[in-house]
Amino acid sequence: MTDSTTQAPPLDQRVTEPPQPAAPPAAPAPAPRDRRVLRAVSRWTAAVTVFAAVGTGTAYGITTLARTDVPGLATEADGRWDYPELTRPPLPAGSPGPFADGNTAGAHHADLRALVLPAPAGAREATALRGADGWLATKDYLAEYAEENRELLRQKLVDTGLRHIAARGWTTPDGIRTRIYLLRFDTAQVVDTEMAPEALAFAWPTYPLRGAPDTEYDETFPESATVRGIARTAYAEPKPYGAEQVRQAYLAAGDVYAVIVQSRKGGVPDVPFQQTVILQSQLLG
Repeated sequence: MTDSTTQAPPLDQRVTEPPQPAAPPAAPAPAPRDRRVLRAVSRWTAAVTVFAAVGTGTAYGITTLARTDVPGLATEADGRWDYPELTRPPLPAGSPGPFADGNTAGAHHADLRALVLPAPAGAREATALRGADGWLATKDYLAEYAEENRELLRQKLVDTGLRHIAARGWTTPDGIRTRIYLLRFDTAQVVDTEMAPEALAFAWPTYPLRGAPDTEYDETFPESATVRGIARTAYAEPKPYGAEQVRQAYLAAGDVYAVIVQSRKGGVPDVPFQQTVILQSQLLG
């Protein structure tokens, strides 16, 4: 990567808005891993705090990050994928956006299936993730997780009132496999209090993914690469990984909990992973 001060186009892209109708004693100094845990917790907490503030007072807008705001991502030929122009689906007449005034539930009234990030140019789509009528069965989502955790997670989803799962997956010519899952619940409170904490259990997820028994907080994801109102945390499988490296991100966006997974033999580069997470965040914002 070149020096981060070099000028270059933005990593993300603007999402086109459709016409819309008229928020005890001090503990000893932590060990190095503990410090990573504290940083991870503070970052997620800060993001949730921003989400809570934005959720009651921000219009259905779009956040765009300048390329120079993303440290270390400063050249055009850095592995970015060519995504199609992104457009949010129209809202039903009279329905507010997820972060609009008065939408205390943080509800996404747009079709959830249309909010899943589309595959980039040249990718081969995993049609099985489209599910029936665009809705993925819970058992197919659970297959992403280690077998010993699936029943616990299934019960968690039942207890928290999971409504729908919309998903999409693809494989790009560079060998990276991407899977995106959008899980809708009744309210933003359910996502913030029940689901989001499961993604941050002492700096690793409560429910490990299949093929990623060991993971750690992704320190390479720039804090500046955030989308206003969206709480995010990301993890990367450390070396030495097995047949492939797994990277994963979790988003809390109103009543939607998003899980983004990328894997590839030999490792998943920073740029396509971060680009995918940012763009999916924008679509949900």
